[in-house]
Amino acid sequence: MVDSKVVEAFDLMWGNFPEPVMLVHKSREILAVNEACRNLGGVAGAKCSDNGSPEQHRGCLANKALATQKTTYSKNKSGEKEIIGYWMPLTGYPEIYVHFGIGTTIDYNNLPQ
Repeated sequence: MVDSKVVEAFDLMWGNFPEPVMLVHKSREILAVNEACRNLGGVAGAKCSDNGSPEQHRGCLANKALATQKTTYSKNKSGEKEIIGYWMPLTGYPEIYVHFGIGTTIDYNNLPQ
C-alpha cells in the first residue's frame, strides 16, 4: 500500500520521539507507529479510529489536512493536561499523514526545571 521508503523515513524521523506518533492512510489504516505509540498498544494494520473512545475522535482533522495538504492542529484538555494534536500530510503522498499529539504522555506544564 505504501512505499517501504516512506515507512523507513518515518522510523528514522519519529522512532525515538517521546510522544506516540502514527503514520496513517486516509482510510485510517495505521501504516507504522513509533516506539512510544507501540508501548501504548498502537500497531500497524489497525484503524486509528479504533483506538480510544469515539469521543476522542470527534475533533479529528485528518480530512481537513488531507484536503488542504496543510498541517492542521487542535488544542484539547485531557484531565489537567493540555494536548496539541497534529495531522501532517506527507509531501508527494496525498493520501498519507503523520498524526501525533504533544502532551499525550508527557505533562509539559509539570516537568521539573
